[in-house]
Amino acid sequence: MIDIIKALQERNPALGSYILVLRPDSRALAGPERLTLEAETWMRLRTPGARLSRETVLLAPYPGGTPAERTVTVLAFGQAQDLAAFATAWTADPEPEEAGAEG
Repeated sequence: MIDIIKALQERNPALGSYILVLRPDSRALAGPERLTLEAETWMRLRTPGARLSRETVLLAPYPGGTPAERTVTVLAFGQAQDLAAFATAWTADPEPEEAGAEG
């Protein structure tokens, strides 16, 4: 993952220092080019200035493999704390609802 981040930053320096590549199955994504309404609202309130971007980068499928262009979904943050907050809230598995909360 560090190689992907470095390659993205070299290809597009405007992304800045604090970027996160989202997996296609991320629960924060409603599609490759947009966040879910919940994730978008969360970011607007907690990480103002963060932005979603689609970027193309050369990646090898495995160490020593032939690199190929791949388009990935990237979130760029202005501060390390914002990236950490998003990663903590959105990249972990959601907490199961508390027992008895449905009653």
